[in-house]
Amino acid sequence: MDGLIVKGISKVYGSTTVVDNISFQAAQGKILGVLGPNGAGKTTIIRMIMGITAPDQGEIFFQEGGKRTRGVPLNLVGYLPEERGLYKETKVMNILLFLAGLKDMPKQSAKERAMEWLRKFGLEEYANKKVEQLSKGMAQKVQFIASILHEPKFVVLDEPFSGLDPVSQDQFKAEIRALATSGAAVLLSSHQMGIVEELCDEIFLIHKGKEVVQGDLQSIKERYGNFRVDVLADQEISLDNGRVESFQVLNGSRYRFILREGVEPLEFVHSFPAELGIRELVISRPSLHDIFVQIAQGGVEDEAYVEDSQMGDYA
Repeated sequence: MDGLIVKGISKVYGSTTVVDNISFQAAQGKILGVLGPNGAGKTTIIRMIMGITAPDQGEIFFQEGGKRTRGVPLNLVGYLPEERGLYKETKVMNILLFLAGLKDMPKQSAKERAMEWLRKFGLEEYANKKVEQLSKGMAQKVQFIASILHEPKFVVLDEPFSGLDPVSQDQFKAEIRALATSGAAVLLSSHQMGIVEELCDEIFLIHKGKEVVQGDLQSIKERYGNFRVDVLADQEISLDNGRVESFQVLNGSRYRFILREGVEPLEFVHSFPAELGIRELVISRPSLHDIFVQIAQGGVEDEAYVEDSQMGDYA
């Protein structure tokens, strides 16, 4: 498999194991979502992948065309960090050309591609304006352009949707998907579960430095919850204890049934009386948001998180 390969990495600060024997892969042509609650170790993992810090144990490789290298070659990686790092006094085009130059991209080629991207994001008129004149969303677009201008084979996007309005979010989603379609391996970290669920081919979820679950979204949903049936009806619905694990009245005439394991949702729905007057009916598995909250709030021993102020922003 070409792409990123992480094998058994761990990182300890003082007496705290921030990342504990983590392994995963990010394949070229795919989008991997790396998720976890605050303090789970996501940023530490990203920093080890980027070579900002080294794992105490384990190895990180990048493979392309069957050739494997230790670590990710810097000329092949594009990185959009959560912390914004554009120089406010610098003109947009100048900062893009400077960062492209660090990736050994020819200046004329970088300038042409930068103008193409600025035009695509509606920022062409800002090419010669200072970064400080941009809105937060505009600056985020410029930083995204900087991370992918050199056409990297591996892209790390840490909270890429921060500061974006819904229209810009849709534009980013399309461009991120296009990166994967073009053959890049994309690692995406975000707390916006709806976007992650929509975009990612694979999910890797950690909690307190340990792997909790990884795989494709559908298999994760099947593992973490039975079917649920949401119904809006004209009449009150009686509870079927033989098929239902739990039951909620969401509001007014809207009901939610969590079915017992093995109960087929269509079979359950067909048991409703014809005179019920169903106005809406939704059959689903738990959302990624629900799974995230479930993992963050339960099922793991209650050990104190390491505060950012103590860790210097390592966790």
